[in-house]
Parts: sequence; C-alpha cells; structure tokens
Amino acid sequence: MPWPSPDLAEHLRSAGLRPTRPRLALARLLSDGGHRHVTAEKLHREAIAAAIRVSLATVYNTLHQFTSAGLLREVVIAPGRSYFDTNVDAHHHFFCESTGMLQDIAGQDIAVLGIPTPPAGTEISHVEIIVRLRARDQLQPEVPDTLETF
Repeated sequence: MPWPSPDLAEHLRSAGLRPTRPRLALARLLSDGGHRHVTAEKLHREAIAAAIRVSLATVYNTLHQFTSAGLLREVVIAPGRSYFDTNVDAHHHFFCESTGMLQDIAGQDIAVLGIPTPPAGTEISHVEIIVRLRARDQLQPEVPDTLETF
C-alpha cells in the first residue's frame, strides 16, 4: 500500500493493524512529503519536535510492525543500522557511506543475472542491491616523477 493515504486509520486497518494513537501519529509523520528513508532515531526526533510523546522503543516497535504489515521496507545497511523506506515497490538503493544518505534506484535500472537456486525448503522473497558510494578525493596528491635528494 503506497504512502500517503488520505485516511491513515483505514490504511492501517487494511494492513491488519489497529490504528492506535502512536501508530497514527507516526504514520502521519511518515506520510508527509512522499517517499522517505528514515531511521528510528530520526523519526523519534521528528516526533519529539512535533510534540508527539512516544519513546524510542515505541518508534522501533511501530516501524517493525509497519514493515511486517507491508507498509514499509527495511533496508539494512550494516548490522544494527537500518533505514525504513516508505517505497515498498521493487527498487534498489545508493548508499553514501560518508553522508549516510540513501537514495532510490529504479528497479529496472539494474539487471541481475544468475541468481542461485535457494537452499531446499526456502524461496527467494526479493533481491535487493545496495550500491555503496564514497566521495572522490577532491585533491589527488602529486607524485613526483623522480626522487630528489637533498
């Protein structure tokens, strides 16, 4: 179900979630401004700034509930470091290691060939590619052609 929805309570109900006050408040924050990538900590700061009284644990729990219900997609960048994406359509990401910025890459912009057969008793749920970026060095040190002795 895409964000934003004009009726957030109905949006949550149709995903199988009870529209509690914290869920509605966090859903409202998530639905502002189109597709977003947020960390739990960032969403918690936004909630506090909007005078929404929720604990960081509630934010984490709600984000995971939204993910389980298919309302969000969790993008794991490293162990213990996740972003929650409001765009649940098939797509990939650029991740800038120096800024922590996550950007969408359209699903059709990357072709994956040769996906291995999954182990017995399992199936592939989706393929996700994270292209990691880093800033180029602005100034390359000059390397002398010859060594000089003094």
